[in-house]
Amino acid sequence: MDPASVDFLKCAPSGALLIDGKAVAAEILCEVAARTVELIRLGTKPGLAVVLVGENPASEVYVRAKGKAAEQCGFHSLQISLPASTPQADLLARIDRLNNDRDIHGILVQLPLPGGIAATTVLAHLDPSKDVDGFHPLNAGLLAVGEFDRALIPCTPAGAMVLLRRTAQALETTLEGRNALIIGRSNIVGKPMAQLLLAQNCTVTVAHSRSRDLPEIARRAEIVIAAIGRPEFVRGDWLGQGALAIDVGINRVPREDGKSRIVGDIAFAEAVGHVGAITPVPGGVGPMTIAMLMANTCAAACRFAGKTAPTF
Repeated sequence: MDPASVDFLKCAPSGALLIDGKAVAAEILCEVAARTVELIRLGTKPGLAVVLVGENPASEVYVRAKGKAAEQCGFHSLQISLPASTPQADLLARIDRLNNDRDIHGILVQLPLPGGIAATTVLAHLDPSKDVDGFHPLNAGLLAVGEFDRALIPCTPAGAMVLLRRTAQALETTLEGRNALIIGRSNIVGKPMAQLLLAQNCTVTVAHSRSRDLPEIARRAEIVIAAIGRPEFVRGDWLGQGALAIDVGINRVPREDGKSRIVGDIAFAEAVGHVGAITPVPGGVGPMTIAMLMANTCAAACRFAGKTAPTF
């Protein structure tokens, strides 16, 4: 297959392929919207509740984007905004009401939470069947043992995995047997990403900022997932020729005019001279995260209705 004919792959001047997450996310949202129409016809309208505590400007932007996507998909969308002074007990009581609300199939508590509220306690309080962020310990355990049909998988690694699979398919190759490196070991991205890659029969290494000889480890990898949260931490010459690079980072750095710009964890301008394919920042994994949140909500509603959940 000619990669140039694949809508989500664009050729950079260097010859590297740019993986357009916006295009894939738009396709997934259309599929979710179509499945929602079917669910509504059968008597179940997917419902998503987003809980925002405090007035974090970045969180407010994310919550608005999630609400817009939910409406685009035809969901019943509910936003609950609470002051930063909300006691943890009151937040847990609000979650209890959502857990018991049959019109709500997905619950998302926007992170970070204000000081004095333990995120681990709050996330563990969610009904795991409604935990569309995939952070509940039960969902983490189901993912770890390979029960993907029962788990709700964290949205960012799920989106990254969709991009990897579709890129491999477009290039008429496979992920099986590939050496994959994840730089970052968080519960949100690094660890679940490792489980997803293992399920594709990749040989997986998880590295981090304290790993010795990290550039040399990276050069041996055929797939690199950068999720360390440091702007342009991964340099271009760390990446092997022809590698598939997925940049999960979203970092704001200052510009000369006093404003800011968004960069990833990979030094993109350097990397395009080395890699075979790479996700840009912005426009790569970011749109996929929201799309997979909608996909998880749709899956939760399907399971509630006794229907088979879609896969992407």
